Amino acid sequence: MDYRVNSKQPNNGDWAVEAEGLVKIFGDNRAVDGVDMHVKAGTIYGVLGPNGAGKTTTIRMLATLLRADAGSARIFGHDVVKESQIVRQLIGVTGQYASVDESLSATENLIIFSRLLGLGRAESKKKAAELLEEFGLTEAAKRPLKNFSGGMRRRLDLAASLIAQPPLIFLDEPTTGLDPRTRSQMWDTIRRLVNTGSTVLLTTQYLEEADQLADRIAVIDRGRVVAEGTGDELKQSVGTSSLHLRVENQSDIENARQTVEQVLKVQATLTSEAAKITAPMANADLITDLLIALREKGITLSEVSVQKPTLDEVFLTITGHGVEDEKTKDTNRAEAVTV
Repeated sequence: MDYRVNSKQPNNGDWAVEAEGLVKIFGDNRAVDGVDMHVKAGTIYGVLGPNGAGKTTTIRMLATLLRADAGSARIFGHDVVKESQIVRQLIGVTGQYASVDESLSATENLIIFSRLLGLGRAESKKKAAELLEEFGLTEAAKRPLKNFSGGMRRRLDLAASLIAQPPLIFLDEPTTGLDPRTRSQMWDTIRRLVNTGSTVLLTTQYLEEADQLADRIAVIDRGRVVAEGTGDELKQSVGTSSLHLRVENQSDIENARQTVEQVLKVQATLTSEAAKITAPMANADLITDLLIALREKGITLSEVSVQKPTLDEVFLTITGHGVEDEKTKDTNRAEAVTV
């Protein structure tokens, strides 16, 4: 079954990324096996998959850091191989620590990056101060990087990639290992980047992160894109929402189940949990009719909810395993190769 969601593609000028049939082979391992990807300018595009799926290798090919063995890619219409110098001026890449010298402060490191990019001395200082404030690092501005926490280093890494305000930013698992509060701050920053005109291509292992941030999501597994669409489209592709009811009185459970089936015209299921009923719910508008019917029969509910399929269920249905199941498998595959 094809889980890809077809949609009308805009003209070539609207694409930030166009990749066709990308392949990368390391020995006997096809780390990337024919990846197609189209990222519309001004959006957040999520690439979701476990360690070893080929996410980082794909990013490195798109960012001119690794040459594809087959296929082609363009960034804002520019070929990543034939016009690599132009492409590098259009992108920012995070994923590795942004430091020139561990003994230097955050301010000093950002100033060095700014100077290397051609900014003047005064402009570099101003840019460093602005970025440190944006990423909540002002209080630590004079602290040597060797004393930074992992979360602080991630924020500095992202700040450094934004010095030149590139139109396309690659974020390779930017929140891995961060605490929930710092992760939420990073999400807010990523949203602000897009609001100010940037395009973001984000790789992640976190289902919630892809769901919260991405306008469109590519599910990648074992080097291939196995599904693509919005979060809602992907969820709808594997099934409808489900209704969950719990009755107040155990004696009403069978009457409630029959009522659910009559109103929704579906087969309801009694779960192992006492007095709980679940049923597929293709039309959420019918819940009003159901509640009225239950009330007329004197059936009191203690709980009612309508739940969409989760991205974890999407991944499980499409690949046969969950993202979490794969996180601990084969983390030393070729996507960990540095160039």
